[in-house]
Amino acid sequence: MQTVKRAFISDCEGPISKNDNAFEITEHFVPNGDKLFTVISKYDDVLADVLKRPGYKAGNTLKLILPFLKAYDVTDHEMREFSAQSLVLIANVKDTLQHVRTIAHAFIVSTSYEHYIKVLCQALGFPFENTYCTRLSIDKYGITEKEKTRVKEIAREIAQMPIIEIPPKAKSLNDFSEKDQKTIRRLDEIFWKEIVSMKSGKIFSDVNPVGGEEKAEAVKNVAKRLGIKLADVMYVGDSITDVEAFRLVRENGGLVISFNGNQYAVKNAEIVVLSENSVVTAIIADVFSRLGKQQAISLVENWGREALKKSPVSQTLLNRLFELYLKQLPKVKIITSRNMEFLAKESSEFRKKVRGEAIGRLG
Repeated sequence: MQTVKRAFISDCEGPISKNDNAFEITEHFVPNGDKLFTVISKYDDVLADVLKRPGYKAGNTLKLILPFLKAYDVTDHEMREFSAQSLVLIANVKDTLQHVRTIAHAFIVSTSYEHYIKVLCQALGFPFENTYCTRLSIDKYGITEKEKTRVKEIAREIAQMPIIEIPPKAKSLNDFSEKDQKTIRRLDEIFWKEIVSMKSGKIFSDVNPVGGEEKAEAVKNVAKRLGIKLADVMYVGDSITDVEAFRLVRENGGLVISFNGNQYAVKNAEIVVLSENSVVTAIIADVFSRLGKQQAISLVENWGREALKKSPVSQTLLNRLFELYLKQLPKVKIITSRNMEFLAKESSEFRKKVRGEAIGRLG
C-alpha cells in the first residue's frame, strides 16, 4: 500500500510546450536573432558538455543573449506580452497536469525565463509556486548608447559565424576543426573579455539560469520540501539542461523519461517517448505515482494495445489514448545500450517534426 505521495517533476519546453521561448524572443527582437541564438546555443553545448568549463553549466545561453536583448531595448513587459502571444502547448497537457496533480505532487523545473513560466502557469491553471525557473528583471540593468552600438556590432558578427559542429567523442578544443576552434576562441573573447567588462555585463554575474546542476538542485529541493526520497520522483525532460537532473534521479532509484528528447536526453534517460500528445506522460505518471517504478517499467516493456487493456492504468486515460490513436500507438521504449544510438537519432528527428527544425536542433 502506498503511504508516500510521489512527485512528478517535468521540464517545461518540450514535455509541456512546443516553444523555445528564449530563441523566439531573440528571433523576434534582434535582427538575425535566430542565427545569433543558434550559434550561441551550440557554443553553450561545447562549454558545458565537451570542454566542461569550470563554473559553466548547460542553459547559460539564456544569460549570454541578455546583453543583445538589452541593446535592442527589450523590456520585461515586452517579454511577457510576447510570451503570452506565442505560447504553444503540447496537446492534452492541461488535462495531463490536472490528472497528475490528483495523484502526485507536481512541479515544473525549467531553464525558461520567469516571464514565460508565469504566462504558462496562467494558461494551465498550474501553481507558479510549484515551479523553478530563471529569475530575471531585464529592466533593472543599464546600458550606455556607446555599449548599445558595440553590442549590436557584436551581434552582427556572431550571426555571421558558422554553427559549430561537435565531433563525436570530442573532449578538448583540439578535437574540433580549425574553423570551429577559431569560432570558439572568438566567442570566448567576446563573452569573457569584452562583454563581461561592460556595464550590461553585470547581467552575467546576477542572472543564474536554472539548467544543468541547478535543475538537479531544484529536484533535491522538491524532495526536501515534500519529505520524500528521490526514489519517489519521476522526472520528464528533453535536452542537455536536464542531464544532471536525470542522473541524480536515476542514481537514486527514481524514474527518468525523455519526451521527444535530443541525444543528450535519450542517452541519460531510462524511457524514451515519441509523441505529439502528452497523454502518454499521464499514463506513465499514473502508474508510477500509484504503484511505483517497477510497475511503470513493466508497463513500458509490454507497451501495446492488448497489454495496456490488462494493465492497472486508469480506464479514463486508456480510453483517451485509444481514441487518439486508432491504429498505431506512440512509440514508448526502454532505453538500452543496444538501442540507445538508434533511439537518440529517431527521437531527435521526431523532436524537429513536433517543434520545428530551428528549435528541434537546439541542445
